[in-house]
Amino acid sequence: MTQRAPQVTADRNRAPALVSALLRGVVAAGLGLGALAVLVVVVWISSPYPDSGPDGALRAAAGIWLLAHGAGLVRPDTLSGVPAPVGVVPLLLAVGPLWLTHRAARDAADPEEGGPAPSRTGAFCAVTAGYLLVVAGAAAYARGGALRADPDTLAFPVAVVVAGAAAAGVWTAAGRPLGPLPSWSPLALQEAVARTLFRDRAEAACRSAAVGVAVLLGGGALLVAVALGRNAAVAQDAFLGLAGDWAGRIAVLLLAVALVPNAALWGASYGLGPGFALGAGATATPLGLDGAPAVPRFPLLAAVPEPGPGSWPNWAAAAVPVAAALAVAWFTVRRAAPADVPRAQAWSWRETARVTLLAALGCGLATAVLAAWAGGPLGTGELSAFGPVWWLTGPAAFAWTAVIGVPAALLLRLWRLRTPGWAWRGDVADAQEPPAADADAGDGRATYEEAFEDEFEGAYEEDAGGVAGRPRRWWAPWRGRGAADGDGGPGSPADPAPAKASAKAPGAAFGAQSGTATGSDGPGFEPYDFLPTDPWHEKGAREARWASLQRSSGGLMADFPAGPAEPAEPAGPAGPAGLAEPAGTAGPAASGAGRGADGAAAKDAKAVKDTTDGQGADGDGPAATP
Repeated sequence: MTQRAPQVTADRNRAPALVSALLRGVVAAGLGLGALAVLVVVVWISSPYPDSGPDGALRAAAGIWLLAHGAGLVRPDTLSGVPAPVGVVPLLLAVGPLWLTHRAARDAADPEEGGPAPSRTGAFCAVTAGYLLVVAGAAAYARGGALRADPDTLAFPVAVVVAGAAAAGVWTAAGRPLGPLPSWSPLALQEAVARTLFRDRAEAACRSAAVGVAVLLGGGALLVAVALGRNAAVAQDAFLGLAGDWAGRIAVLLLAVALVPNAALWGASYGLGPGFALGAGATATPLGLDGAPAVPRFPLLAAVPEPGPGSWPNWAAAAVPVAAALAVAWFTVRRAAPADVPRAQAWSWRETARVTLLAALGCGLATAVLAAWAGGPLGTGELSAFGPVWWLTGPAAFAWTAVIGVPAALLLRLWRLRTPGWAWRGDVADAQEPPAADADAGDGRATYEEAFEDEFEGAYEEDAGGVAGRPRRWWAPWRGRGAADGDGGPGSPADPAPAKASAKAPGAAFGAQSGTATGSDGPGFEPYDFLPTDPWHEKGAREARWASLQRSSGGLMADFPAGPAEPAEPAGPAGPAGLAEPAGTAGPAASGAGRGADGAAAKDAKAVKDTTDGQGADGDGPAATP
């Protein structure tokens, strides 16, 4: 009983957590459905001629909410009496339900501090079940409305979309890990995922693929905007002809805004080559518009090209996939060969090509999923196929990105890892520049210069030859070549004088902002007050140091010598005690010439020296008798 008590307590705490996760799923679905219902009811209230009552408006709102999840709708009231399917999902409406589901699963798997936390699997199942309960209720309620949900589409794709959003939320709460994989997965794949190298490469491929998809969508939106600008009159006539009152025009405008991501994806598919279908027998591609399009009267469809063969403005749409491929290559190479990483730590060309291929594959898969979601039927007969064909758009995106992206990535890698002559990478030293400090200049100039460049100009590193150089910048590719040719300006072999001046003046490295060795005559020279501009070994600096030592000695040291000291004389004869006098102290003339004009100070200094000479090696011996 004692051993089972903790397990019973954990089970009791887990049950309220699962109930809370279930309620979170219900609330997330209710918020999305309620927001859309309010919008539909407001449009119905503002309409001067409503076709149905408030019950009909709410049923239509439930149907539109299910359409945002990917469900297929059926419109039973048609002129022909045959129910017409509606399968084009407004992608902007799908953002809200997906985000709410993701947020509910994330909060359920990672609750606030002090609250019970269910397992990740339990949070996923509870949130998904709670959300699908509301989906089932909305489908049952919409059966009597103008837009009914197709029961076959509730399991796929609605349930799959909800489960995917909930799984992404739980994964986010767990820190977005890339493993471990389930036990039933292949052992080789489990070992690969467990490696850090695999995780880094997978993360780089996913980021590059996301960038490629974003560039495709942005380029497609640009194509649609240009086409609408050219056919602005047609778009205006379609907008004004669909509704005569302001309430109807607002509804048409809201629907057009919700379909803007769809139009961007259609433009991307047009630039990729497969184009998009405008009915069962018409397809629009950059090469031309074939067949008789069955285009409804809608403002966004005014961007459809005119029938006939395409011209060079239509062919210019191929710049969209080219830009996407270059973006994938650029973001891959940024991880393969960063600017602040040495050449030895960069990826090999095989790894770069492999990661670029994985990014191209991810870009193709994401484009295919979005194309399948953005298209669909708008009726029967000619309108049974409307939008891009996903099984052509996805492979086209992969082909464009792989064929252009892989060579571009390899070329960019070579560019970032090129030789020092082109002077672009920050970790490549300029071999032609003089060393930071000469062998005979022991004034710490290299230390000052390194500190200055590390703080204000970037990393200060050494090349393979051990010669220290200034960091190179991407905006000055001519530095290395100029130095190699002899016309590199200050610090180059053709101008050695500034280098010597910089080696002599320790303050020149801080004052010269235009180069390493500009000296005191360079532009912008502003030495610090605490750094002397004159060399320390000159007379003025030596006199200042001697005066400082004299003050600290308490008057025991002599004044600064008036002239250079004479060479030491041989030792004098032995005194009465048998001790030889020190060298250089035999005569008063030599003593006075070697120590200056002040006799009293010289005597004091001689007494101190004799006392020091008489002590032992450890300073404790008896003083010598004068």
